[in-house]
Amino acid sequence: MTFEISMHDQIHEAEVLEIYRANDWSSAQKPDQLMAALRHSHSLVTARQDGQLIGLGNAISDGHLVVYFPHLLVHPDFQNLGAGRFMMQAMLFKYKDFHQKILVAEHQAIKFYQSMGFVHAGQTEPMWIYAGTEH
Repeated sequence: MTFEISMHDQIHEAEVLEIYRANDWSSAQKPDQLMAALRHSHSLVTARQDGQLIGLGNAISDGHLVVYFPHLLVHPDFQNLGAGRFMMQAMLFKYKDFHQKILVAEHQAIKFYQSMGFVHAGQTEPMWIYAGTEH
Protein backbone atom coordinates (compact mmCIF):
# COMPACT_ATOMS: atom_id res chain seq x y z
CA MET A 1 0.00 0.00 0.00
CA THR A 2 1.31 3.47 -0.90
CA PHE A 3 0.99 6.42 1.47
CA GLU A 4 1.88 10.06 1.13
CA ILE A 5 3.71 11.13 4.29
CA SER A 6 4.02 14.88 4.84
CA MET A 7 5.57 17.07 7.51
CA HIS A 8 3.98 20.21 6.02
CA ASP A 9 0.38 19.19 5.33
CA GLN A 10 -2.61 21.43 5.95
CA ILE A 11 -5.20 19.70 8.10
CA HIS A 12 -8.92 20.35 8.28
CA GLU A 13 -11.07 19.91 11.36
CA ALA A 14 -13.58 17.45 9.84
CA GLU A 15 -10.91 15.02 8.65
CA VAL A 16 -8.98 15.21 11.92
CA LEU A 17 -12.08 14.65 14.04
CA GLU A 18 -13.01 11.64 11.92
CA ILE A 19 -9.74 9.92 12.81
CA TYR A 20 -9.89 10.86 16.51
CA ARG A 21 -13.49 9.70 16.83
CA ALA A 22 -12.81 6.47 14.93
CA ASN A 23 -10.07 5.74 17.49
CA ASP A 24 -12.30 6.78 20.45
CA TRP A 25 -9.87 9.49 21.55
CA SER A 26 -11.55 11.90 23.96
CA SER A 27 -9.71 14.92 22.57
CA ALA A 28 -12.25 14.81 19.71
CA GLN A 29 -14.71 16.21 22.25
CA LYS A 30 -12.66 19.44 22.34
CA PRO A 31 -12.24 20.25 18.65
CA ASP A 32 -11.13 23.86 19.10
CA GLN A 33 -8.40 22.92 21.57
CA LEU A 34 -7.38 19.85 19.55
CA MET A 35 -6.99 21.78 16.31
CA ALA A 36 -5.08 24.60 18.05
CA ALA A 37 -2.78 22.07 19.71
CA LEU A 38 -2.06 20.27 16.46
CA ARG A 39 -1.53 23.46 14.47
CA HIS A 40 0.81 24.88 17.13
CA SER A 41 2.85 21.73 17.57
CA HIS A 42 6.57 21.87 16.90
CA SER A 43 5.95 19.32 14.11
CA LEU A 44 2.96 17.65 12.53
CA VAL A 45 3.16 14.59 10.32
CA THR A 46 0.30 13.22 8.24
CA ALA A 47 -0.40 10.15 6.17
CA ARG A 48 -2.77 10.28 3.24
CA GLN A 49 -3.96 7.73 0.75
CA ASP A 50 -5.50 9.10 -2.44
CA GLY A 51 -5.83 12.48 -0.71
CA GLN A 52 -7.71 11.09 2.29
CA LEU A 53 -6.19 11.76 5.71
CA ILE A 54 -5.64 8.34 7.26
CA GLY A 55 -3.19 9.19 10.06
CA LEU A 56 -1.40 11.93 11.91
CA GLY A 57 1.09 12.55 14.65
CA ASN A 58 2.60 15.54 16.36
CA ALA A 59 5.64 16.59 18.37
CA ILE A 60 6.12 19.10 21.14
CA SER A 61 9.69 20.22 21.65
CA ASP A 62 12.10 22.78 23.03
CA GLY A 63 13.62 22.66 19.56
CA HIS A 64 17.08 21.57 20.70
CA LEU A 65 17.29 18.79 23.25
CA VAL A 66 13.94 17.18 24.10
CA VAL A 67 10.98 16.13 22.00
CA TYR A 68 7.70 14.59 23.17
CA PHE A 69 5.38 12.73 20.81
CA PRO A 70 1.87 13.10 22.29
CA HIS A 71 -0.25 11.81 19.38
CA LEU A 72 0.24 9.21 16.69
CA LEU A 73 -2.92 7.66 15.37
CA VAL A 74 -4.14 5.95 12.23
CA HIS A 75 -7.75 5.47 11.19
CA PRO A 76 -8.77 1.90 12.18
CA ASP A 77 -9.54 1.03 8.54
CA PHE A 78 -5.87 1.63 7.69
CA GLN A 79 -4.09 0.28 10.77
CA ASN A 80 -1.37 -2.38 10.48
CA LEU A 81 -0.51 -1.33 6.92
CA GLY A 82 2.60 0.70 7.73
CA ALA A 83 1.31 4.29 7.86
CA GLY A 84 2.08 4.67 11.57
CA ARG A 85 5.58 3.30 11.07
CA PHE A 86 6.26 5.71 8.17
CA MET A 87 5.01 8.68 10.20
CA MET A 88 7.08 7.77 13.25
CA GLN A 89 10.16 7.21 11.08
CA ALA A 90 9.71 10.72 9.65
CA MET A 91 9.51 12.17 13.16
CA LEU A 92 12.50 10.20 14.41
CA PHE A 93 14.54 11.34 11.42
CA LYS A 94 13.65 14.99 12.05
CA TYR A 95 14.66 14.69 15.72
CA LYS A 96 17.51 12.18 15.26
CA ASP A 97 20.12 14.33 17.03
CA PHE A 98 17.98 15.17 20.05
CA HIS A 99 19.14 13.90 23.43
CA GLN A 100 15.75 12.68 24.64
CA LYS A 101 12.71 11.45 22.72
CA ILE A 102 9.68 10.76 24.90
CA LEU A 103 6.22 9.29 24.49
CA VAL A 104 3.58 7.60 26.55
CA ALA A 105 2.37 4.41 24.91
CA GLU A 106 -0.97 2.76 25.34
CA HIS A 107 -0.54 -0.88 26.33
CA GLN A 108 -1.48 -2.28 22.91
CA ALA A 109 1.07 0.04 21.23
CA ILE A 110 4.10 -0.86 23.37
CA LYS A 111 5.46 -3.50 20.98
CA PHE A 112 5.08 -1.12 18.04
CA TYR A 113 7.11 1.59 19.81
CA GLN A 114 9.69 -0.93 20.97
CA SER A 115 10.14 -1.93 17.32
CA MET A 116 10.86 1.76 16.61
CA GLY A 117 13.63 1.85 19.24
CA PHE A 118 11.77 3.10 22.32
CA VAL A 119 12.40 1.43 25.68
CA HIS A 120 10.71 1.61 29.08
CA ALA A 121 11.81 4.66 31.07
CA GLY A 122 12.98 3.10 34.32
CA GLN A 123 10.18 1.31 36.15
CA THR A 124 7.42 3.41 34.55
CA GLU A 125 5.12 2.83 31.59
CA PRO A 126 6.17 5.92 29.61
CA MET A 127 8.74 5.06 26.96
CA TRP A 128 11.67 6.99 25.57
CA ILE A 129 14.76 6.95 23.42
CA TYR A 130 17.47 8.37 25.63
CA ALA A 131 21.04 9.19 24.70
CA GLY A 132 22.26 9.80 28.27
CA THR A 133 23.72 7.46 30.87
CA GLU A 134 22.59 9.02 34.18
CA HIS A 135 19.39 6.91 34.48
